Amino acid sequence: MISLEISSFPQKSSTSLCGISRFSHTQRKASAAVVVALSSKGRTGERKVKAVMESTLKEMRDGASVLDMDPKSTVGGGVEDTYGEDSATVDQLVTPWTYSVASGYTLLRDPHHNKGLAFTEKERDSHYLCGLLPPIVISQELQVRKTMKNLRNYQVPLQRYMAMMDLQERNERLFYKLLIDHVEELLPVVYTPTVGEACQKYGSIFRRPQGLYISLKEKGKILEVLKNWPEKSIQVIVVTDGERILGLGDLGCQGMGIPVGKLALYTALGGVRPSSCLPITIDVGTNNEELLNDEFYIGLRQKRATGQEYANLLHEFMCAVKQQYGEKVLIQFEDFANHNAFDLLAKYGTTHLMFNDDIQGTAAVVLAGLVAALKLVGGTLAEHTFLFLGAGEAGTGIAELIALEMSKQTKAPLEENRKKIWLVDSKGLIVSSRKESLQFFKKPWAHEHEPAKTLLDAVKAIKPTVLIGTSGVGKTFTKEVVEAMSSINEKPIILALSNPTSQSECTAEEAYSWSKGRAIFASGSPFDSVEYDGKVFVPGQSNNAYIFPGLGLGLLISGAIRVHDEMLLAASEGLAAQVTQEHCDKGLLYPPFSNIRKISAHIAANVAAKAYELGLATRLPRPENLVKYAESCMYSPTYRNYR
Repeated sequence: MISLEISSFPQKSSTSLCGISRFSHTQRKASAAVVVALSSKGRTGERKVKAVMESTLKEMRDGASVLDMDPKSTVGGGVEDTYGEDSATVDQLVTPWTYSVASGYTLLRDPHHNKGLAFTEKERDSHYLCGLLPPIVISQELQVRKTMKNLRNYQVPLQRYMAMMDLQERNERLFYKLLIDHVEELLPVVYTPTVGEACQKYGSIFRRPQGLYISLKEKGKILEVLKNWPEKSIQVIVVTDGERILGLGDLGCQGMGIPVGKLALYTALGGVRPSSCLPITIDVGTNNEELLNDEFYIGLRQKRATGQEYANLLHEFMCAVKQQYGEKVLIQFEDFANHNAFDLLAKYGTTHLMFNDDIQGTAAVVLAGLVAALKLVGGTLAEHTFLFLGAGEAGTGIAELIALEMSKQTKAPLEENRKKIWLVDSKGLIVSSRKESLQFFKKPWAHEHEPAKTLLDAVKAIKPTVLIGTSGVGKTFTKEVVEAMSSINEKPIILALSNPTSQSECTAEEAYSWSKGRAIFASGSPFDSVEYDGKVFVPGQSNNAYIFPGLGLGLLISGAIRVHDEMLLAASEGLAAQVTQEHCDKGLLYPPFSNIRKISAHIAANVAAKAYELGLATRLPRPENLVKYAESCMYSPTYRNYR
């Protein structure tokens, strides 16, 4: 193979500008000659290309072209300005011509194929790498150990995040090998809680684009923008508009860290090929004044578009995605604000293969944790009373899925089961007397009861067995609240789900100490083990990463065309089934992340089975063993051998 890069010829405008006219016949002859020469093979071909280029470029210098250059013209270091790039004026346009085949220096700069020092001697000789690398050849396993050692030397989590992103852009397979082999240690680095800080500072740490940015400037040509992405066989898209990033609010265009992180987990945890994943940020502006005044902000400097302008852009995007990638591309919505998230899910859930992870993914993983918790406290879901702090996407999404699972188990109407679930928002307990002023997605949870202004009042009045926090506001599960839950229940179930760690409703240590070691606790962000009264408690992490990679894989391997609520229940049941008695004995509501690929395969099999059962699968015939089939479809980051 050869590697050829034609540097930039100055490009002239079609009209006369400062005495400069169109490309001359000689220049066009040079271009054509180079293209023809590209059909040559091997080192002989390289010599022919070089000879043709030297000959034709000499004609350009000797002819009557407006690009006449002094052959002795040089740039710093005595290097001849062969292509005229440095002699072009500021007003002249330059064409960035590049033609390369993965070999030599180009191969080392290609993250999809680069193996660094793991290239064998035969590969180095075949692909013109001799002299471009030190002589030593090392294994991928040694590369993993060395990289982990370097990562552990960083004291600041954001530095580790940046180092991992640099690795992803340099050596893709090593990045995923590292993440898979050390998932429990690196998951908090590439995703929550570190990704929250990364999004806040994304403008300052931005180095090169990792996904597609679609802004209001691209209105009317979104399909063309999608075609600019180099990979054409896209299976999974994660998209955000950055309005509600974790519990950090409106981060605008800098929310790109979320789709990038989610798709890294699709590959590492769910085995979806990285080349088939596409992160997208839709930039409609931001209402964050701090970002608008930040000189390093990378997005549109305007207030957010709303109403019909926003709806039209999203509709064009959804239509363009289906037109470009087909009916079976999975679209995962991330961190949209409540007022848009529910509308978009209702509008496109019936026409596209899509789901909202904040509403549906969170619900599935929490339901799985609750099913596991029942093994510790006893009873069925219908025998428990649930109280939520937070009535947004996550809170109402979880509540609805719990009610659906209750109805499935008891055969009782959905409306009856909703009455066992209570929600508290910023104005207090949601009750029927407030119904007229409530947003539409809160109205199903407005039950008959006296108003309660605070969470503590609501706990005392409702007497819940399960307390779930999705408020995005830290320190709201106070000592008084936890003590009240403990006075009502022998083993109170307390889930502080808000991310990142700074926004968690309470810490693991607070939950265990305030409940005197009786709480069954899980959180959205990771917490270390806690020792209380001579006993070590290991808090569970109710992380969406348990669900969405396996859910996505199941949809892909079945060729599903829509996401149905029963598929989410199937995913939740698949996760809960992986919690063993040994895990329960340790107080764990979720299995360890060290087995996440096995867990994802079982979730994928459950989801795919449900897709076939509902008649929504298109990949026929159905595989006999869906678990083994899911495992066989998973991407492996092990290095490949090159011819």
